[in-house]
Amino acid sequence: MALQMFHNHPALMTTPHWHAQVEVNFIMRGTVHYLMADHEMILSAGDLCLFWGGLPHQMDWRSEDTIYAGAHLPLVHFFRLHLPDDVPRRLMAGETLVSQATDAADYENFARWNLYVRSGDAARAEHAVDELLLRLERVRFEPYRLVPGTSGAAAAPGPSDQQASRAVRRMCDFIANGFLDDIDSVDIAAAAGIHPKYAMSLFRKSTGMTLNEYVSLLRLSYAQALLMNEDVNVIEVAMESGFGSLSAFNKSFRKLAGMSPSSFRKVSAAR
Repeated sequence: MALQMFHNHPALMTTPHWHAQVEVNFIMRGTVHYLMADHEMILSAGDLCLFWGGLPHQMDWRSEDTIYAGAHLPLVHFFRLHLPDDVPRRLMAGETLVSQATDAADYENFARWNLYVRSGDAARAEHAVDELLLRLERVRFEPYRLVPGTSGAAAAPGPSDQQASRAVRRMCDFIANGFLDDIDSVDIAAAAGIHPKYAMSLFRKSTGMTLNEYVSLLRLSYAQALLMNEDVNVIEVAMESGFGSLSAFNKSFRKLAGMSPSSFRKVSAAR
């Protein structure tokens, strides 16, 4: 899945939304207020944050002068990052990393990365991804806090942690390319070169989700986008999103969104 970047005056969200990527926000100007899964958060100019977009979240207020930039970072890229040991697990569990250790270069770089990703030039887009990942890895060397949680930093991951991260990246890569197909834990484990039981245990330890839950989340995120097109009926959305039946789709969608696909479509159309 491709990296998505933005650089704009944010629109308010009338309802919580979700997506199957880690979200990066850099507040360039103004102030925003977020409702997260289990906490609220105020971010002001100069704040940089990361959070797992797979949990419902909502920007319900922002100052009129707000400009923010950032990215939706697919897990296949997220697990390339060399972050403090506990950070990936805590982000996937719903905490938010906030850093105020930003500088003038961040204002220029986020704007440039957005242009590179939107340029249509694959080499520029890849360069933007690599630079963004390096920028995010700076949290190892600078103060940050986890909300709710504590401030601090941790030691660099050891060899076993790096091997586990590589296996998780391979699983995420395989899932990202095949989540609309009929794939299971055996297929995913084979792509990473590990045993299915170990794959399931490792993935859950790293992300807080089962393999099936992550596949379902990607399918639901894809369905969410399809529902914005009123010309596609709900049954077609269910089938095109990789769900085997309308009932399975409705059950999964309602569990995550708190409403049916039809209701979500109506709410979205009214925004």
